[in-house]
Amino acid sequence: MTDEKTPPPPQVWPTLRARDARALIRFLVEAFGFEETATYGEGDRVDHCQLDWPPGGGVMLGSVRDRADDAWALPPGTFGAYAVTDEPDELAARARAAGAEIVREPFDTDYGSRDFAARDPEGNLWSFGTYRGASR
Repeated sequence: MTDEKTPPPPQVWPTLRARDARALIRFLVEAFGFEETATYGEGDRVDHCQLDWPPGGGVMLGSVRDRADDAWALPPGTFGAYAVTDEPDELAARARAAGAEIVREPFDTDYGSRDFAARDPEGNLWSFGTYRGASR
């Protein structure tokens, strides 16, 4: 149950697959600051991982499955997401230090946001900025 001051938990979870899911999890935690909330699987295989974004929301990911009957066959490296941060310049520096490929240096948008974009080791595109979306 939520009140007017407590937002509801996320109801939409972007998902992605990775060739080396355990390495990607470590990277997303170190480079971008995601928090590893739950991870299931054995050995190198990740069946399910929930990474929370501290200001709210998150992503779910798992290991790629090379099976013809895979009903959720998302090719690694094809994911893209935007995440809100109050400190895009600091986050860009953190991501660079952790080995992220910065594909767009921090910049100011014409709608008042400060953004940057980076790729993770799997090739996924991550954009971060101060824009919180339009009011409903």
